[in-house]
Amino acid sequence: MATTKTGPTGAQARASHGAPAAATVRPRPARYGFVLLGGVQMTLIFTLASLAVPLPRIGAEFRLERPELILLSAAYGLSFAGLLLLGGRLADRHGGRRVLTAGLLVFGAASAFALLTPGYGTLLAARFGQGVGAALVAPAAMAVLRSLFPEPAAYGRTMATWGGLSVLGATAGNLLSGAIAAATSWRGTFAVPVVVTLAALLLAPRLLPATPPGSGRSIDLPGALLATAGITFASYGLVLTDAHPWGSAPVLLPLLAGLALLVAFGLLERRATDPLLPPDFLRDDRRILGLAGIGLTAAGTATVFVLLSLSFQQGRGWDELRTSAAFVPFAAALLGSGRLAGPLIGRYGPGRVTAAGLGTAAAGLGLLAATGFDTAVPYAYGLLPGLLLLPAGGALSFAGSAVLATDGVPAHRAGLAGGVLNTAMELGPTVVFAALLTLGGDAVSLTAAAVLFVALAGFTIRVR
Repeated sequence: MATTKTGPTGAQARASHGAPAAATVRPRPARYGFVLLGGVQMTLIFTLASLAVPLPRIGAEFRLERPELILLSAAYGLSFAGLLLLGGRLADRHGGRRVLTAGLLVFGAASAFALLTPGYGTLLAARFGQGVGAALVAPAAMAVLRSLFPEPAAYGRTMATWGGLSVLGATAGNLLSGAIAAATSWRGTFAVPVVVTLAALLLAPRLLPATPPGSGRSIDLPGALLATAGITFASYGLVLTDAHPWGSAPVLLPLLAGLALLVAFGLLERRATDPLLPPDFLRDDRRILGLAGIGLTAAGTATVFVLLSLSFQQGRGWDELRTSAAFVPFAAALLGSGRLAGPLIGRYGPGRVTAAGLGTAAAGLGLLAATGFDTAVPYAYGLLPGLLLLPAGGALSFAGSAVLATDGVPAHRAGLAGGVLNTAMELGPTVVFAALLTLGGDAVSLTAAAVLFVALAGFTIRVR
C-alpha cells in the first residue's frame, strides 16, 4: 500500500526542522512503520553483540579453545558484512519489502536453529546463517524507510534518529545478554531475534508500503561474488590476529587473498554497465566522512564493550549479571543524547554535530584508558565518567554521520545506501579493533582510539 501525505508549508517546515523524527507530525502508518523497522535494525545489532558476555559459558559447555570462540563470535559479522552490498542491490532491484521479508525468514530460521543447536558446529553454521539473513534485512529496511519518508527533509530527520539505533542495539546486546544468560542460559539470547522476527513478519504487510521493483538491469553477479569473498576473507584474516601474529600464515593468507579480491572488485566495477557499487556513489566528501564516522564510532564502542567486559569478569571477578549492570549508565546516556541529536542536527548541521560527538566520545575513551583497567579504582569515579561521555558523544556521532552518509541519495539507490552504511558499521569494528589490539595493552588501545576520534572530528568540522 502507498502512504500519502501533503507537504508542509514553509512555516511548518521551518518549525519542524529541528524536531526529532518521533515528534514530527506524519501519518500514523509511517510512524508505526518506523518503529517496526527500527526494532528490526536494533535486533540485528543486538544479535551481533549478544554473545560478548556469555561467550565464556559457551566455551565451557562445548570445551572450546580461544580460536574457536573467536570464530563463533565473528561468524555472524563475517557473513553480514560480506553480503551487504549484494543485499542492497537486491533491495533496489526487487523491492525493499520483498527482500526484507525474505531476509527475515532466513534470519529467524537461523536464530531458531541456534536456540536448539546441539553442538559447536551447528551453532557456528547458525551464526553464519543469521548473518546471511541480516545482510538482506538491513539494506532492505532502509529502502522501505525511504518509501515511508519520501520528502528529503523528513528523510534527513528520520536518519538522524536511525543513526543512533545501531549503537543502542549493541548496548542492549551487552546489557540483556548477560541478564538473560544469568537467568536462563546462553541459548536464551537467541530467543530475542526469534520473537522480533515473528512480530515483524506479522506486522510488515500492515505497516510497510509494498515498494515496487526497480527498473535496473540484472544484478552484477561477478561483482557480488568478488565483494563478498573479498570482504569475508579480509575480515577473517583480521579476526585471527587476536590468536596469531600478523606475519603468520593463518593471518596473511586470507588477508592478502581478501585484499586481492577487493582490488579485482574495484577494477571490475569501473567497467561494469550496472555495477554493484557505482564508483560515483563514493565521490561525495560528506558521504566518505559519514561512513568513516559510523565505522570509527562502532569500532570504539565495540572495543570498549569487549575490553571492559573481560576486565570486569577476569580482573574484578564480576559475574555476567553484574557485568551487564555496569553498562546501564552507558545505555541511559545513549538514550538521552540520542533524543537531542535530531534538534542539534537541525540547528547546527550534521558535520558540526558529528565532530562534537567524536570529540566528546574521545574524552570518554581517554578517561577509560586512564582509569578503567585499574581494578583498585572504584567504579563510581574510575569508570562511570567515561561510561557516560563515550555514549553521549557516540549517539551524536552516529546520528550526524548517518545524515552525512545518506544525504542526497535518490530513492532508487536507498538499498545501496543501506548496504554501504551497514558495511561501514560492520567493518569498522573488525578492522579498527584488530589494529588497536596490536598496539599493546588495553589502555594503549583506547588511547589510540581516542586519537583517531579527534583526528576525524577535525576533518569533519571542515566539511560543509
